[in-house]
Parts: sequence; C-alpha cells; structure tokens
Amino acid sequence: MSLKDVKIKIRAISKIHQVTKAMEAVSAVKMRRSQAVAIEMRPFALHAVGLLRRLTQIGTTKNHPLVKAHAEKRNELMIVITSDRGLAGSLNNYVLKAAHDHLVKKGWDNKKDHVSIITIGKKGHEYFEKRGYTVIQHLEKWGEGVPMGDPSALAEMLIKDYSKEQYDRVMLVYGNFESTFSQKPVVRRLLPISFAAVDELIEGIVPARGKYSELRNDTKNDADGGYLFEPNARAVLNELLPYLIGVLLYHAVLQANASEHSARMVAMKSASDRARDLTKELTLVFNKERQTSITAEVSEITSGIEAMR
Repeated sequence: MSLKDVKIKIRAISKIHQVTKAMEAVSAVKMRRSQAVAIEMRPFALHAVGLLRRLTQIGTTKNHPLVKAHAEKRNELMIVITSDRGLAGSLNNYVLKAAHDHLVKKGWDNKKDHVSIITIGKKGHEYFEKRGYTVIQHLEKWGEGVPMGDPSALAEMLIKDYSKEQYDRVMLVYGNFESTFSQKPVVRRLLPISFAAVDELIEGIVPARGKYSELRNDTKNDADGGYLFEPNARAVLNELLPYLIGVLLYHAVLQANASEHSARMVAMKSASDRARDLTKELTLVFNKERQTSITAEVSEITSGIEAMR
C-alpha cells in the first residue's frame, strides 16, 4: 500500500469517526429524554393501579369486558415495537426473536391464521410481511417526542376489537430498557388486563442500574386508600381501564425508544472506538512507510556520492 493510499484511508476513517461520535452524543440525549418522560408518567400509573385494586376489592371489576378472559379461540393480536432505522446493534433482532419464540411456544410459527400483527417500526413490518404473517396495521416508529394521543388512539381500537371478542388476548413485544448497556426484549400481555401484567410493566419503567434506579423500591400506591366513587364505581372503572391501557401502551413505546437510542449509542461508541484505534494503526503504518522511504532515499544519495568519489 502506497503512502498516498494510507493517507486517504486515514482521512476517510477520521471522517467516519466524527460522524459516529456525533451520532453517539445525539442518541445519548434522546435516550435520557425518553427515560425522563417515562419516569414522569410512572406516579400516575402507580396510583391508577392502586385505584384499580380498590375497585377490584369491592367487586367492581368482576365480569368487566376488559378484565374477563375470553373462551380460547386461538386468535391473538401481537403488537411488535421495533425501530425504523438500523445502526442499533442487535436490539431489533432480539425483539423479533422474542416475538418468534412466543409464536413457536404457542405452536403458531407455521399457522399464521391464528395470529394478527400490528407493527410499530419499519424493521418489524419488513420481518413479518416477508414471512407471510397477517399485518393488519403498520405504524411508523413514534419518536421520543411521541404525544400521548397516538398510543391512546391505538388503545381505543384494541379495546373495541377485544370487547367484540375478535382476539383471545393482546400481547406487547418490545425492548425494555434495563440500563445503558442492557436492553431486554419482553413479551407482555396487554389484554385482558391483569395486576401481574400491569405491575410487571410498571416495574420495568425504572432501570435496573444507573440513573433513576433508586426509584425501583418506590412502589407506593393508593391500594389501601379510601375512595368515594361518583357517580358510581362502575362508571369510574369504565373510564379508568381504557385510559390505563393507553398509558401502558405509551410506556411500552417510551421504553422501546429508550432501548433503541441506548443500543444505537453503544453501537456508535464501539464504532468510534474502533475508528480511533484503526486511525492510530494506519498512522503508525504511514510513519513506518515514510521512514522507510526516507531511509531509502538517503541511502541512494549516499551511494551516489560514494560512486562519484
């Protein structure tokens, strides 16, 4: 490799390093923003669950269409949240593998009539369409500034279809943010709504390590509080459950956003580190080649002088 070729490579890798470093910084900011929004919404979710427990204690949730399990018809709706863009490491692959493993466990990997898919994000849409699954709706990935109204509109459609018993259950598949360097793909039930599923999702809002992890033990809610329900408990429940489902879907989107930005930040950091190391290696090669060239020229000049004597 000539000195010119080495110099061109060093210049090209240096430009790549600048781009990956900038992408790393941008992803870090977006990750923190998604985390902060999720944490801000968590107290509401905790109090809503406490209110739901209170309504359950007085028997209001019994036979409610959003709580009651349907007869097994082997029809499931799966909402899969992935990213629109790549450069996020293996996060999308892990999420899609978790969705596929769930279908295999159900025995539906080759029986596509039993499952309908709603994809949020381009990568998931491409994956399921290519394999012949029924994708009933595809949404572009909502960014970190997603308004609450977008998930709420989707939640209304889910509630309507589930109330008509079109599906046995509605499942959520997304990447849950555990820490900056750890994002875990999860499969969680959204409908019929249950305390176990809701508690698990709310607990997942707080990362296991790093910033905000100290809130993990803060699970106080209003389960033991006394309430007077106006006009009546059933009317309150009818308003609470649809809104809670919208909030849970909203949190899943925020967690998926934080996971995507975190995975991209880590991937770009690795690329930046590799570009920096490669630049050092090529600079060393360049210096050695240049030194060899200079030594050869000096030797030729010396030999020429000796020959003239």
